[in-house]
Amino acid sequence: MKIFIDSANLAEIKEAVSWGIIEGATTNPTLMAKEKNQSLKKISQEICRIVPGPVSLEGNASQAEEIIKEAKILAKIANNVVVKIPMTIEGIKAVIKLNKEGIKTNVTLVFSANQALIAAKAKATYVSPFLGRLDDIGQSGLLLIEEIKKIYKNYQFNTKIIAASIRNPDHVKQVALIGCDIATIPFKVLKQLYQHSLTDKGIALFQADWNKLKI
Repeated sequence: MKIFIDSANLAEIKEAVSWGIIEGATTNPTLMAKEKNQSLKKISQEICRIVPGPVSLEGNASQAEEIIKEAKILAKIANNVVVKIPMTIEGIKAVIKLNKEGIKTNVTLVFSANQALIAAKAKATYVSPFLGRLDDIGQSGLLLIEEIKKIYKNYQFNTKIIAASIRNPDHVKQVALIGCDIATIPFKVLKQLYQHSLTDKGIALFQADWNKLKI
């Protein structure tokens, strides 16, 4: 499973990339809006420069022709840009046309297997089911990942599944066990993947014993 960082904060992205495990990134308007006093184009260019892999960027158009125009502008920012497209009728119409023009797409805000099926039929590059938001309303985001994976396997779709709205390390473990293609993970959760109380305890013990040795 590939690991992406879900962030628009340059400091977070630089730090995570320095760890050597980041293979892509996802952003959205909400994340971008948190980075105050910076132009969308400039921060997008910098993220694409830092990240060694695909970077999902998102606009705000809602009609197919406007989404396509916006996508073409975003795609020119860097060679590794993937354009996030909303899961709507107009969005899917745009995905079909963009695919024919060689522009990579990530269908976002997916909450059902049927939506994921449509995205794959449109030949989207990626589909992003949102685990955490489904969990928030008492539904199972993990079950959705399982359903999408089974459907894609049944029909040998090439669309890759990005588990999004990851809230905790257990989400990461579970989507990895399911066999999800990619997990896009907030910086805070990425750090938690490295941590375990027994690891900390073991390091402290070994350090204490090391200090007792005569070199």
